[in-house]
Amino acid sequence: MDTKQKMRLGFHLYLNYFVHGMAIVILAQNMVPLGQQWDVSVARVSMVISSLGIGRLIVLYFSGRLSDRFGRKIFIKLGIWTYIPFFLGIIVSPNVYVAYFCGILAGMANSFLDSGTYPALMELFPTRAASANVFIKAFISAGELLLPILVTVVETNHIWYGVNFILCAVILFVNFFFISKLEFPKQLTAQQKIVAEAHPKMTFLGKVNAVTLTIYGYISMSTFYLVSQWLTKYGQEVLKLGMANARFLVSVYSIGSLTGVVLITILTSRRIKSVYVMMVSTIISLLALLAMTFILNQTTIFISSFVIGMSAAGGVMQVGLVIMSELFPTKKGTITGIYYTAGAISSFTIPVITGYLYKFGVQSIMIFDCFIALIGAICGLIVFFNRRQLAIEKD
Repeated sequence: MDTKQKMRLGFHLYLNYFVHGMAIVILAQNMVPLGQQWDVSVARVSMVISSLGIGRLIVLYFSGRLSDRFGRKIFIKLGIWTYIPFFLGIIVSPNVYVAYFCGILAGMANSFLDSGTYPALMELFPTRAASANVFIKAFISAGELLLPILVTVVETNHIWYGVNFILCAVILFVNFFFISKLEFPKQLTAQQKIVAEAHPKMTFLGKVNAVTLTIYGYISMSTFYLVSQWLTKYGQEVLKLGMANARFLVSVYSIGSLTGVVLITILTSRRIKSVYVMMVSTIISLLALLAMTFILNQTTIFISSFVIGMSAAGGVMQVGLVIMSELFPTKKGTITGIYYTAGAISSFTIPVITGYLYKFGVQSIMIFDCFIALIGAICGLIVFFNRRQLAIEKD
């Protein structure tokens, strides 16, 4: 494949995640009209949002394994065809139960896209795999930022809320046909697999890194999920900020996230090793969370919100996936499934834990996040020093 073909395919792969970014927030942004449509409370609408996590967890591991066997393209196309019924199904669903099923479809679609896209990008840009995967985060963030603006425009002009759902479905529908016609990079040939699998068995340190990175898949998701969900409440209850300023904290955090994507993309494209990026990012996240939790003033919390967004939500999770996939070059799809399954488990367990901790005050949740970030920093250090030792032994 020449450079032009690679860039064209890359754009259409990223475009799916732009729509996915809108899908992440589209239910939350339309809670009132959806509640009226289904004749339920806003709380019941929020239950539909949780169904996305269930759908994701159901198929992620298996779709990753099958992606290695049947190829990336089929699962990316399957992800698109599973996402479209979600967007159209939500706006015609007569009750919350049908909507819940549609939400499960969205979670499954996200898993199908992940199991095909992440390995495909690593194969499309083998020398810049970390940058290619981190760039997914940029398109997701762009979709998350644009959707609320579109919702505001629709509401201001008294247009039916379903227009935005249809727009997402149309973009995916058109993108499907472009992707269908494009050539995908070849996976390892049979001979290359034989050579790769003929390497000496994974060392003890390699196995430790594999386990550590799986844990990090859970930890990295938990670290920024906790902040994004509780930052507004923390600003209100601990620093006594008004609602406007407390919400602005999330905007600062989002700006930090986009900044992190750009920064990590630049660093990894300049051949700075991914293990350095992961280690430094996890340590910075820990320090920023400690400052936010124990230095209680407005300046500190605004700066910390930006830094946490940049270091924890700016693409370091995708960097961890690239590092893990390097341990298993013939099983990128399977590794993607395992790694993001750990993240999906986080989306279930963390709300339960924080729901209990909130009884003791929102600051207890931030202290818990500091503990999570500490484990993340330890994971980063373990992977860094193990990789360094493996390099020394190889020399």
